[in-house]
Amino acid sequence: MANEHATIIAREYDLLRKHVNAVLRLLDDGATIPFIARYRKEATGSMDDVMVHNVAMRHQALSELDDRKDFILKTIKEQGKLTEELENRITETLDPIQLEDIYMPYKARRRSRASVAKDLGLEPLAATIMSRQQNIDLCRSARKYMSVLVPDEDSALAGASDIIAEWVADSEKARTIVRSRYNRSAVISSRVIKGKEDEGKNFMNYFDFSEPLRMCTSHRYLAMRRGENEGILKVNISIDDHEMAERLVRMFVKSTATAEVAEFVANAVRDGYKRLMKPSIENEVASTIKDRSDTDAIAMFADNVRQLLMAPPLSRKRVIAIDPGYRTGCKIACLDEQGNLMHDDVIYPCPPHNDYYAAADLLCNLVGHFNARVIAIGNGTAGRETERFVHSLQFPVPVEVFMVSESGASIYSASEIAREEFPDKDVTVRGAVSIGRRLIDPLAELVKIDTKSIGVGQYQHDVNQTRLRQALDYTVESCVNSVGINVNTASKELLARVSGIGNQLAANIVEYRMNNGDFKSKKDLMNVPRMGEKAFQQCAGFLRIPGAPNVLDNTGVHPERYELVAQIAADAGATVEQLVTDRRLLHSLELANYVTKTTGLPTLTDIVIELEKPGRDPRSVAEVMAYDDNVNDIADLYIGQELNGKVTNMTAFGVFIDIGLKENGLIHISQLSDRFISNPHEVVSVGQHVKVKVIDVDAPRRRIALTMRDVPQKF
Repeated sequence: MANEHATIIAREYDLLRKHVNAVLRLLDDGATIPFIARYRKEATGSMDDVMVHNVAMRHQALSELDDRKDFILKTIKEQGKLTEELENRITETLDPIQLEDIYMPYKARRRSRASVAKDLGLEPLAATIMSRQQNIDLCRSARKYMSVLVPDEDSALAGASDIIAEWVADSEKARTIVRSRYNRSAVISSRVIKGKEDEGKNFMNYFDFSEPLRMCTSHRYLAMRRGENEGILKVNISIDDHEMAERLVRMFVKSTATAEVAEFVANAVRDGYKRLMKPSIENEVASTIKDRSDTDAIAMFADNVRQLLMAPPLSRKRVIAIDPGYRTGCKIACLDEQGNLMHDDVIYPCPPHNDYYAAADLLCNLVGHFNARVIAIGNGTAGRETERFVHSLQFPVPVEVFMVSESGASIYSASEIAREEFPDKDVTVRGAVSIGRRLIDPLAELVKIDTKSIGVGQYQHDVNQTRLRQALDYTVESCVNSVGINVNTASKELLARVSGIGNQLAANIVEYRMNNGDFKSKKDLMNVPRMGEKAFQQCAGFLRIPGAPNVLDNTGVHPERYELVAQIAADAGATVEQLVTDRRLLHSLELANYVTKTTGLPTLTDIVIELEKPGRDPRSVAEVMAYDDNVNDIADLYIGQELNGKVTNMTAFGVFIDIGLKENGLIHISQLSDRFISNPHEVVSVGQHVKVKVIDVDAPRRRIALTMRDVPQKF
């Protein structure tokens, strides 16, 4: 079956079949997507991790389709109705919808009017009427099927009509016609439920809304469905039912039928369409657009998460993190370069306490005592007030001040992970620690939080949760493995995301590290309980050991290539360490001399890149966002005002910008660029610093409209 899948996938993605086959074999052998994409390029034709993931997902979908086909074939065979032609149609189709249409007449169903009529022996009457429309007397034919349970002709004909209606609803050709009409001409509409106007004002745009279904974007569809689920809206998908029913009548009623029979069959067809087929197709169409909307929303969310996780980390500096607050004060956490908590405290510079001088004295002392060079401030309640307070101070050393997103910090602080890390600290201290660590290394900290809660989603709670979890897990693991992880400092949660490790092995690595000290080489990992050869093969290339005796242990060169690198160095008359430090020597190597069946130029080129910058981090360095000091409230804004801002979230309809206020501004997708774009990611990314212009301010509704068009992006 895998070979058949390889042929299909290769055709769909325009790949070589042998490369797809190689991916499927590696996956079947337990290899992970990051490992395949990074260390098996010769076998896969240098597919990147996105393509390997696509191949894996398509293979899974085809396998599920095969399972469904097997079930359907078995069911029809047990009914004694499986013909060679039917079997071939089922086996050859790749369309799940077509497969279900083929299966429809044979599907076991709940008790229905048609099934009752069949039990009464009226199916032959229905068949006779449909086949002999031009030469049949309805009452005379119906009289033959009268019984104790079918007392008169009308009862017999009613049962026959129900059977014909079900045949119409089950007709593959008819369903295809109706489905095609829905895809071309359906209109989606929403209306507010009477009396829900005030309660549902967030859905005001959809109180009286309609548009062609084919033009409905994913965010509009999900918004309407959310309004419906909350009891605010009534959503409907419809076509011209009369026109559609009459087309089906023309399809099923023969032109030679007598007037009496034509009317009888036409009424049965209309009933089959309106009572049975229409609701079925509507549900199917709604399910299809929901699936499409989920796909778009999940892809947008996953892209946002990727950009957030890959946000620039702070270079090695000590940080004082502040979780702002009014009545309860601002919680302080002093962290070392690795994010370890050295000290915690609290200050009260904001209302109602306004203990400005004591707060200033303590914070300046902490900066000097712990030699901190950075202050991280949460952007939630009292964030801007705390930032202004910090900027007003004169510290003993130069200090950079960063505003950091608090999204999800409260979830982390109350989690089992946080309690395990800081059993003696309350949630406020844990929250401050999380804020500081997010600045030190966003990726390492955010993997501890449910990805849906990190503040860059749209309708993430409305989409298919299984698909969302799969997409986010893949995104997180892709980010972790693309960066590379220091095995001696990484948390259990971060290690668990490394290729081939998982939760239990990650816990074993951390426990071994605690009991035996830092790992000196990657070979030491083999001493960890449950670290087998396969797990080591999958994870070793993505782990780093800075300062290891073997410099290769701090690179992405896989241990299976260490011998090759040593040979290359020896042939160059140098050591591996000299290759790393002498770029001229490194770039003078004739890589073609080392090409073999299993080691090609892609792998050799990757080795050179890793030797050029051992321990390199593909992420850039965090930069301070300088907000306008004159903007402290939405009332300070005016149309035409240009501001610095930071991208906090992206949706299908636009981009949300932090301009230093509690309220984020919105750049509609049409205001991102002078050229047409279909996706905000074409222009900006989460965390990017941008210059924007205010084009509208709705103070009562706390809404700010911004633009980037004609705004120079120079900082």
